[in-house]
Amino acid sequence: MSTLQWAGLLGLAAFAGAVVPFQSAINSNLARGLGHPLWATLASLLVSVLVLLPVILALRLPLPSLAFISKAPMWMWAGGAFGVCFVALAVVLLPKLGASGFVALALAGQVLASMLLDHFGLFGLVEKQLTLPRLFGAVLLVAGVVLIQFGNSPGRVLAPQ
Repeated sequence: MSTLQWAGLLGLAAFAGAVVPFQSAINSNLARGLGHPLWATLASLLVSVLVLLPVILALRLPLPSLAFISKAPMWMWAGGAFGVCFVALAVVLLPKLGASGFVALALAGQVLASMLLDHFGLFGLVEKQLTLPRLFGAVLLVAGVVLIQFGNSPGRVLAPQ
């Protein structure tokens, strides 16, 4: 992979992370207007489908294999449930933790869970052993989360900023 391709992938990953606080903040406002976080979650996911379907049609993607769909293990369908969990919790927690606090905590959870997935090679991932330097990086990340969430409000635990 060329340096330019690598830089493009890094940029796309950063963009994927950058949209999270915007999505969460917008959905939190939508929840207030619709009267409940789960209505905002449903609306967000419906908009996702409405945006994705024209892209799939424009790319003329073939229909998925019915054989695969019927034989796929149940855990392969859990991604949608995890998506609902993330969107709904973001709607509820972002107004309470602030954008930076929520994203820092979510990122810490993602990194820690990712390290376990990598270490055990779960879900077909290549095994990437949990080493002391990687564990130290996780500790530094958690320390950063603590500083981000509590650094400007001594004595106030999980209070809105």
